[in-house]
Amino acid sequence: MAEIAAPGRSSRPLLGVLFMCTACALFPIMNGLVKLLAATYDPLQIVWFRIVIHLVLVALVFMPRMGLGLFRTRRIGSQLVNSVMMLLSTLFFFSAVKYVGVAEAISISFVAPLAVVFLAWPILGERITAMRVAAVVVGFVGVLVVIRPGSALFQWASVLLLGSAICYAIYQIIIRRLAGIDHPATSIFYSVLLGAILLSALVPFVWKTPVNAVDWLLLCSLGALGGLGHYCVARAMTYASANFVAPFNYTQMIGSVIVGYLMFAEVPDLYTWLGTALIVGAGLLVGWRGGRPRR
Repeated sequence: MAEIAAPGRSSRPLLGVLFMCTACALFPIMNGLVKLLAATYDPLQIVWFRIVIHLVLVALVFMPRMGLGLFRTRRIGSQLVNSVMMLLSTLFFFSAVKYVGVAEAISISFVAPLAVVFLAWPILGERITAMRVAAVVVGFVGVLVVIRPGSALFQWASVLLLGSAICYAIYQIIIRRLAGIDHPATSIFYSVLLGAILLSALVPFVWKTPVNAVDWLLLCSLGALGGLGHYCVARAMTYASANFVAPFNYTQMIGSVIVGYLMFAEVPDLYTWLGTALIVGAGLLVGWRGGRPRR
């Protein structure tokens, strides 16, 4: 049976892929800046900048055009859950990336699109086949190859990265449910609203005034990169099914290797490449099977 399109969603899968790949070009740059800033600033402060600047930019860009319509949602409960998932995912990732390489961190976070494929079935009703289940299993094996239980990389930071990936998977699933119901700008506004409120109450306890103008610029740029990236994710989900566009998250690996090498002279080891190959292969198989027309 063919998939029933969500209300207001346009079936334009190639445009969905373009938006997802654009988001995945922005995220590695943001992650590299986070790793750089984490040597000086507390993760709570970094996440606060990331979320609050995101919130302000969304309001500045969309309120002149949408007015109070930016706040209008028919799924306030889903939007608040999404805000919690975004906060947890960001906080877990930003806390962990200081201790692992940029490429390794992204490799572990690749469990997110696999989890999207698995969770899209019970939550969205998107069909999952035995082939997709097998691909998810292969992908998780790839994650184990990357983190190598018993190695130095297998530490609490790896657990935080896995937690971040699961939270982000739930975030993408909810974004998918909201596609065609709420405007994408509304979704990305609410995705950081609750986090901004909570962290604003906590950040005074860890606050360190940025030491120079460059640090101010870098901290503020996190919100711009993240906000634009997540807007692209929200747009991608309005043009194609979650299990079709999710595997294109893997294009982040290219940017992550480049950023890790240029900023920190990091070169992924053989296990990272092998594990990533398994994960990417599993994701591409899911995307290929998901993109085939059904009778």
